[in-house]
Amino acid sequence: QLKQQRDKLRQYQKRIAQQLERERALARQLLRDGRKERAKLLLKKKRYQEQLLDRTENQISSLEAMVQSIEFTQIEMKVMEGLQFGNECLNKMHQVMSIEEVERILEETQEAVEYQRQIDELLAGSFTQEDEDAILEELSTITQEQIELPEVPSEPLPEKIPENVPVKARPRQAELVAAS
Repeated sequence: QLKQQRDKLRQYQKRIAQQLERERALARQLLRDGRKERAKLLLKKKRYQEQLLDRTENQISSLEAMVQSIEFTQIEMKVMEGLQFGNECLNKMHQVMSIEEVERILEETQEAVEYQRQIDELLAGSFTQEDEDAILEELSTITQEQIELPEVPSEPLPEKIPENVPVKARPRQAELVAAS
């Protein structure tokens, strides 16, 4: 409704502005015709309408300020509703998870970390030099078992690859070089 009132006042303002122009032109015409008193009366009327125009402008400004204030208040209400909803959600989460529950979980986690640290210390410090030597020897044995290299042929390598042998059947040059 306020916006409609603002629009109506703007239309009224335009009508008055047009009427002022017509009356000014009419006052000039009356002065040319020698009717000074009539022109003076018309100019007084024009002045009064200008004052009405100023009041109309003030009313439009007031209405626009009111509309902005109402719109801002509506936004504030939505923000407040959002905050209230968020607060309710936080309260529900706090009911599900109490401080005691969080402290208990943190304590259990700390105990598990401490227990793992103790196990690591026991494993790291429980080996003697003999154990370390045996572990290194076993590692060396396993490594050598995995790296069994093929025997290198003792015959000389062929100089030219036969042309009638298909490409897939020909040995690769890189494999021949690697084997030597």
